Amino acid sequence: MTAQDQKISAGLSSRIVRRISAVDPDAWNALTGGAYPFLRHEFLFALEEYGCLGRHVGWIPYHLLIEDAEHGLMAALPMYLKLNSFGEFVFDWAWADAYERAGMNYYPKLVVASPFTPATGPRLLIRPEHYSEQLAEAVVELAIRAAQDAGVSSLHWLFTQDRVLLQAPQVLKRLGCQFHWYNRGYRDFDDFLSEFTAKRRKEVKRERRRVREASVELRRIRGDAVQPEIWHTVYRLYRSTFAKHGNYPALTAKFFEAIAATMGEQILLVLAVRRGHIVGAAYFLVGRDALYGRYWGCTEEIPALHFEACYYQGIEYCIEAGLPKFEPGAQGEHKVSRGFLPTDTWSAHWLAEAAFRDPIAHFLDREQRSVRAYMSELNAHSPFKGFDHADRSESF
Repeated sequence: MTAQDQKISAGLSSRIVRRISAVDPDAWNALTGGAYPFLRHEFLFALEEYGCLGRHVGWIPYHLLIEDAEHGLMAALPMYLKLNSFGEFVFDWAWADAYERAGMNYYPKLVVASPFTPATGPRLLIRPEHYSEQLAEAVVELAIRAAQDAGVSSLHWLFTQDRVLLQAPQVLKRLGCQFHWYNRGYRDFDDFLSEFTAKRRKEVKRERRRVREASVELRRIRGDAVQPEIWHTVYRLYRSTFAKHGNYPALTAKFFEAIAATMGEQILLVLAVRRGHIVGAAYFLVGRDALYGRYWGCTEEIPALHFEACYYQGIEYCIEAGLPKFEPGAQGEHKVSRGFLPTDTWSAHWLAEAAFRDPIAHFLDREQRSVRAYMSELNAHSPFKGFDHADRSESF
């Protein structure tokens, strides 16, 4: 730390709380202004209170609070002790194997993230009126001290947008790729499609037409206007999708009910209805600057319905609401041909064992070159005419 950082951190104290309920909701939400729904107090509280977290899934709350001399909350990290790498979407199983081969324990580790959520956002939560780069640097240092005190192998910030963190010399940076949609001031969906090549424009229109021809009606409903029986249906669809792919559905019915009641204004459902019955549902969260696609389920396979409900309805919503970005979730190269561009995602990693730092740094350097090549190849298949959209890569 610099002398300035030490001066700032000297006026701060930090402590760990094992439940988010120990933190005043208004004080916590003031750190982000509620702009990023996945780290709202209500969201994290519902995860903890309604059986989504704990040893059975390897996510144990371990939140770091940073307070001033009057015990006012200045900053926080939504932090979790991890007993595995489940639900992170930044894959480090090879790192765990390397530790095991060296006779060392990789778990437990600490992760700063919203559980089960591969959505980019802030990871250093600092009250906006007090924010400075020096304070952010001090928060990073206090987080590393907390990891050292906990005796964990490592500390990981996943899907972070915090530039100060990614420039910190104590951490290693890891590049990933997702596919995001960007609003260039489109008037409507047809205006968006006007930037496509003729071939791809026809293909998208054909997909949308197939859904209409199947007599499916799409309804967009805000979360606080959804009836309880619809939530029951949505939850069944959520579970069926996970079962279909052999995955574990970590979220509970009570979790969905709770956030519908406490932050329903930031939830969007797209219901696919045919002959009066719900045949599919897509679940989104709405931030101040982005729409986030999260879950999808259906009772029957209807051609192109997944693309319509999960992608095209989201794009239309963003255009109507003036949202600049749409993150539809992790992975999925098929999104490129539908107007989602390869986009950098970043995570930051601190390792307690110095012997592993250089080997993992070399691995990350090789991986970054591979990811850049992958993104370049996918950009060559963009559906946009003359593909002049801004490069979505960023170096730190």
